[in-house]
Amino acid sequence: MFVALRELAFARTRFGLMGAVVALISVLMVLLSGLSSGLVVDGVSGLLRSPITAVAFAEGTRTDSAFTRSLVSSAERDAWAARDDVADAELLGTAIVNARNDDGTPVDLTLFGVERGGFVEPATGEGRALAGEGEVVLSSSARDEGVEIGDVLTVDRVGTELEVVGFTTDQRTFGHVDIGFLDLRTWQEVHVGVPDGGPLPADTYDTASVVALRGVDGALPDLAAGDAAAGTAARTVEDAFDSSPGYSAEIMTMQLIQGFLYAISALVVGAFFTLWTVQRTRELAVMRAIGASTRYLVTDGLAQAAILLVASVGVGLGIGLGLGALVTGTGMPFALETGPIVTGAVLLLGLGLAGAGVATVRIARVDPVTALGENR
Repeated sequence: MFVALRELAFARTRFGLMGAVVALISVLMVLLSGLSSGLVVDGVSGLLRSPITAVAFAEGTRTDSAFTRSLVSSAERDAWAARDDVADAELLGTAIVNARNDDGTPVDLTLFGVERGGFVEPATGEGRALAGEGEVVLSSSARDEGVEIGDVLTVDRVGTELEVVGFTTDQRTFGHVDIGFLDLRTWQEVHVGVPDGGPLPADTYDTASVVALRGVDGALPDLAAGDAAAGTAARTVEDAFDSSPGYSAEIMTMQLIQGFLYAISALVVGAFFTLWTVQRTRELAVMRAIGASTRYLVTDGLAQAAILLVASVGVGLGIGLGLGALVTGTGMPFALETGPIVTGAVLLLGLGLAGAGVATVRIARVDPVTALGENR
């Protein structure tokens, strides 16, 4: 690594500019990773942070926005509950509604109708759990909308009043809207859309959106066998994320942007070291002429690239994490998670080294005779 270190010191301006480019790419990687994770949390944290193992939709329901399209009955719930590999099966209702606070402030909510005391009902971090009809426990993030315990939210169109009795311990959102957990019976009345006091259809209290499932000891039940018995279309909770409004389009867009970022990183690093190798052709030829092996020169070149990449990515990660900490909590869907950031850093290093490796192939082709001036 003697030559590599000497060149890094001698051409520090060139390597500094290249390092700055890689550092900026690393900053962008951290911010994109945070935005991608934030979109997941903001889009499906209500499912992500629940103990639900799988979700059974009505058979034939389209995948996109399936939670609002599906409609199941208690008979299908009972068929799932009767299976030995299912620990719990509960009806779960979902509906995105507009509501208004006491002072007329609009509040957007995704209503989750749950069975009181069931496994889907979340723990409350402030206030109390559901005790009856007409009550709602909101996501902790709903405080940002100015909602407080004791407020009464009125659902538009049907006029149903929901008293806020508590907040969850963490953020629970669905489709980028705060979740309000309420008694399943109240949800069923809101879902049919009949104003308070109006006649309700006969099957009002027998239906919900999906059957929420939890396997024995947290294991995944046999979904195919359960579907055959209940006449449903079940999916794991992770697969059900795609049924959240806009989830697939957002995640695919972010993954495409990140893919291009990694490809650009490899191309930029490869192009830099290709030009650097071309400029060093005579020096490399001299080293070959005095006995340096191809393996030594290639190893030296890769070590030079590794030093540059590790230092630049490290600086970029530090800056990106600092900027991310400033963005977190500003209302933007942004979440710093170790896994995606580490994966992104490893990809940047790996693809950068791959690009540099392609460039160092030229070293193996350097003719020692060039050092003797045969082309002059």
